[in-house]
Amino acid sequence: MTFSNRFHEIRTGFERSFWVANVSELFERLSYYAAFASLPRYLHESLNFGVERASSLAGLFGGLVWFLAAFGGALADRMGFRRALSLAYLILTISYFLLGSIGSPWLAPVRNAMPLVVLVTLILMLPALGVALVKPCVVGTTARASRQNVRSIGYSIYYTLVNIGGALGPLLAGWVHKHLSVEKVFGMAALSVFAMFFAVLLLFKEPRRSGEVQTESLGQVARNFVSVASNWRFMLFLLIFSGYYIAFWQEFIILPIYIHEYVNANTNTEALLSWDALTVIVLQMVVSILTQKMPAFRGIMLGSLISGLAWLLLVLHPSVPMAVATLIVVAIGEITQQPRYYEYISRLAPSGQQGTYMGFAFLPIGIGSLVGGWFGGLLIHHFGEVMHQPALIWWSVSGVGVATAGLLWMYDRLVRRDGAEAI
Repeated sequence: MTFSNRFHEIRTGFERSFWVANVSELFERLSYYAAFASLPRYLHESLNFGVERASSLAGLFGGLVWFLAAFGGALADRMGFRRALSLAYLILTISYFLLGSIGSPWLAPVRNAMPLVVLVTLILMLPALGVALVKPCVVGTTARASRQNVRSIGYSIYYTLVNIGGALGPLLAGWVHKHLSVEKVFGMAALSVFAMFFAVLLLFKEPRRSGEVQTESLGQVARNFVSVASNWRFMLFLLIFSGYYIAFWQEFIILPIYIHEYVNANTNTEALLSWDALTVIVLQMVVSILTQKMPAFRGIMLGSLISGLAWLLLVLHPSVPMAVATLIVVAIGEITQQPRYYEYISRLAPSGQQGTYMGFAFLPIGIGSLVGGWFGGLLIHHFGEVMHQPALIWWSVSGVGVATAGLLWMYDRLVRRDGAEAI
């Protein structure tokens, strides 16, 4: 097939809804990662939470969405993607606006009516409701609004736009924080998703449903959850793999505070975090080619080990350039394991339970963020504020990552009985 023919297929193979949904996902990710990149320091410096509480709250923000993803998909199917996306972006607009307005005078009556930690916790839970609706809508639209011959390209476009948003969000957050204020970062995030609310209302047309299986009820989704949860080997694997994300999420949860407090207070910590997504964009294809013949489970173990060892670079030389190097190596581990992780779980799923298994695949990401928030706060308080030996923070984070790789190796040798030893 000639290049011109292939280009014609791509140009005509996607409905307008595909582009509207995927561009909106770029702005949703931009908003999410802008908010996440600024959140720990905002909680610690502007709202005066201690590092332990600030880290735990940041972990809640990053983790709750992954527990709601599967139910969000079922709800989006029943509502229709257009209504679900519109509702999601409206929820996100209100959520980010409230998050940046916590210290505002007009919220004083609410602040005075309850403990600040309760108010912040409630507001931080709101974005999860929106994101949990956006993701299944965009992925579902990609499937419905692209022809079969270009569908794989459609998913590549989706993944690329997600990472572009993940890179732009922290960069823009850093600029806004530096030139305006950290509160304005959340205002920017709110404006970004508010624009997508109108884009969906004006431009998005509900994609076709032809040939799809009848949508499961929320009750059936819950029953499927119970069924999968009874597979103890699978659940043990997910629990072990959560250790990867306990270490991984520290780049958003405590690394900004660490850099600001113990390395260089003038560092643009938000922009620093963009190095992860930029590395994924640049090296994803290269790493995929290099590891394509590697069995899936071995790729998961190798990626976990690479990301775990990366944190030792900050022990060797605590500096901003070394933090950049750390994030690059963490990202290499991420793109080594992530595609293989989803491949492995998709092959494990029995017929008729693929959706439920893939929903459970997000569980380690949520556990990692929730536990990682508590764990990171404990580390930075104990080793930084109490012992004044902040380098020990990264020994501990690296230890969790390396231990995860070791436990996966033991699981592979002693427990795994999934009929897929070759993958």
